[in-house]
Parts: sequence; C-alpha cells; structure tokens
Amino acid sequence: MTRVAVVAHRGKTIGGGLPELRAVLARHGVTEPLWYEVPKSRKAPKRVRRALGAGADLLVVWGGDGMVQRCIDEVAGTSAALAVIPAGTANLLASNLGIPTDLEAAVGVAVAGRRRRIDCGRIDGERFAVMAGVGLDALMIRDADGGLKDRLGRVSYVLTGAKNLRLPRFGARVRVDGVTWFQGKAGCVLVGNVGSLFGGIDVFPQAEPDSGRLEVGVVTAKGLTQWLRALARTATGNAARSPFVEVTSGTKVRVDLDRKMPVELDGGDRAPRRRIRFRVEPQAVTVCVPATVSADKGHDEGGAR
Repeated sequence: MTRVAVVAHRGKTIGGGLPELRAVLARHGVTEPLWYEVPKSRKAPKRVRRALGAGADLLVVWGGDGMVQRCIDEVAGTSAALAVIPAGTANLLASNLGIPTDLEAAVGVAVAGRRRRIDCGRIDGERFAVMAGVGLDALMIRDADGGLKDRLGRVSYVLTGAKNLRLPRFGARVRVDGVTWFQGKAGCVLVGNVGSLFGGIDVFPQAEPDSGRLEVGVVTAKGLTQWLRALARTATGNAARSPFVEVTSGTKVRVDLDRKMPVELDGGDRAPRRRIRFRVEPQAVTVCVPATVSADKGHDEGGAR
C-alpha cells in the first residue's frame, strides 16, 4: 500500500494553493499523507529524509525546479517515486516530462500516472535533473534570485539575461569522457539532462532524460549582436547550427576555467568555482509522468521501451 508524503515550499503556489492540494489528494483517496512544509528549498532534504525514514514510497513535491532538485538529490537511489506539482517559476523538469500545470491534473499524474526512471546529472557530489551551467545562465539566475523573481516571475530572467549579455567571456577547457573537446573563450557552458527551456525552446533537441548521457553546449558569442544571433538560432530549434554554439554529449564532463565563475543548478545559484566535474547517473530516480506518454519516450519501472 502506497505511503504518500508531501514536501512543499510554502512560498510557491499553483491553483488554490496548499489547501486545495490537500483537498485534491483526498478526492484521489490520499486522506492522511505525511505533510512537511519548508520556507526555502534548502530546508527540503531534511524533510525528505524524514519522510523516507517514515516509510514513504511516493514523495509529492510542491515547488519549482530548485525545490525538485533538492528532493531528487535525496530520493535518487531509493525505491521511492517522486511526483512533481509544478508550483514554481520555470518548472522545466515538469514541462520536459509532460506534467501539466493544472493542479487537479498534476495530482492525477502523481497518484495514477506511469512510473518512469530517469537519469540524474551529478556535479561535484550534488544531483540535478534539468541543467547546470556556468557563465551567462548562472549570472542570469543569480541576479534574478529573490525579490525580482518573486515579483516578475519568468520576466526576471529576461531582464537579468539582457543585463549580462555584454560581460567579457571567460577562458574554458571542456573535457568530455576524458578528451579535450573545447578550449577557448566562452560566454556560457551548459550541461543538460533534458532538452527544452522556457517556451518549449529546444537547447538540446536530441536529449532524453533516460539516455544515459549528458548533453554539453558551449556558447562562444561575444557582445550583444553575436548573443542575439545565437539566441535567435536557439529559439528556432537550430542552436547547433549557430557559428557561436558547439554541442556534444557524454557521460563525464570536466570544465576548467581561467577564473571563478558563478554556477547554477536547476535554477539555483551555487558558489563560484574554477573547476567543475559532471557525470551521469543512469536511471537514478523514479518519477511520475502522464500515463498517456507513449512507451517509446522512456523506460517504465519494468525497463520496457
């Protein structure tokens, strides 16, 4: 019998908020879930460990990508499944997995959806499910974090991204599976487990979250004009055809920089560093996805395609 736990970021909302979540869960037969609320996503791991220790085998996570990342970091490698209620700003993991933003429908996926095992990326010991980055995207997220994002939502990323487009590039050496793949000046290095960003823009069109590989991208654009050209290519699904974008994939990635740069992890700001190591953890976590997603989009719990 499924033991359900809810871990919720109380500062995030969708639909009628957490009271409606309780009511919708009850309509689906979940009347006495373990219930944990946190004021910040960094408080979530302790609650997840408590839920798992209490026997929870389905963790319902209420929040954005940062909240989900903190929970996945604890759930990965266990037998418990994770269900996302996309109450955050971007909700990129949910959108890449086809999880609806309607509260009733998202709860339906949680309690009656299909179970799918997906990969996790790992950066210096911390897991991520969407993307990690160095450079422009990390600066964009760092500057939007807090009050600006709370007030403006996704628009905050547009404003802070535009603000940082003219910043000087950094020197980078990127090794993929032990071989130097890129060496030169870059404005952004991305490592992704999924392909799409805001508005369904495909940064890595070939990405699948259960491929056993991480996607790697470097943007070499310099100045406003080149960045706008690269972003225009990305918006039309042709990022790899831009002269300012290089892409590949692999299982291990090492990035060495000529100076410390901010790092972002699934939309969360991390401390600047000069050296970052990434690796993939194949099929590390089980997530709930819509039952109508065709089986050829990924593995179910039995491993069938």
